[in-house]
Amino acid sequence: MGRVHSLETFGLVDGPGVRSVVFLQGCRMRCRYCHNPETWKIDAGELWTAQKLFERLYRYRNYWKNNGGITVSGGEPLLQPLFVTELFTLAKQKGIHTALDTAGNPFTMEQPFWGQFQTLMEVTDLVILDLKEMDEEGHRKLTGCGNQNILQMAEWLSEHGKDVWIRHVLVPGWTDQEEDLLALRHFAEGLKTLRRLEVLPYHTLGLFKWEKLGIEYPLKGVRTPTAEEVARAENLLKIRNV
Repeated sequence: MGRVHSLETFGLVDGPGVRSVVFLQGCRMRCRYCHNPETWKIDAGELWTAQKLFERLYRYRNYWKNNGGITVSGGEPLLQPLFVTELFTLAKQKGIHTALDTAGNPFTMEQPFWGQFQTLMEVTDLVILDLKEMDEEGHRKLTGCGNQNILQMAEWLSEHGKDVWIRHVLVPGWTDQEEDLLALRHFAEGLKTLRRLEVLPYHTLGLFKWEKLGIEYPLKGVRTPTAEEVARAENLLKIRNV
């Protein structure tokens, strides 16, 4: 059984083509700009079997056309690797493209996760990895967690031929420093299977959720980046042939 927060039947920004997107429940990171804080709680959400969930998603296959498919996001999907593996296995039996949208926080080479992760990768076509900050201290301030295991995961994916998209949320005063952006570019350039590097502008559309949950929003007063600032970041992160 897996804990599911919500479903989106017509996703356009969650992988190639039109996607059906599953948002799983549970996350250990506490990103200061999180727009889905209601997904943090691990023991919440609706319980599904992988078979029932797949049957629900498969209804929308006509939307996917030739290059769409299923994306599992969160919360943090790597907190439920066995469930995602079962879902993706059912998808691959039907020839459906699978994408995992993750921040990588649960990644470890210790068992039992390590074996479960490798099995999951066998039925995962694309990993969409949210790299929030390259600097270790800065990452802890932003998310409450370190990032060395996340970078290790990206390098493993590169070495094992797994296609990767990297996303970076641009937060003025937090994740927009030139030095850090260049560090991200340098790291990304070393990934053999990098297919896309995207800048996502910070927004406050999820602020009402923090208020509804009675949680103080830690980035109150932080503005969204201008179009010029986004363009500058994109230029700094531009990698040839990606």
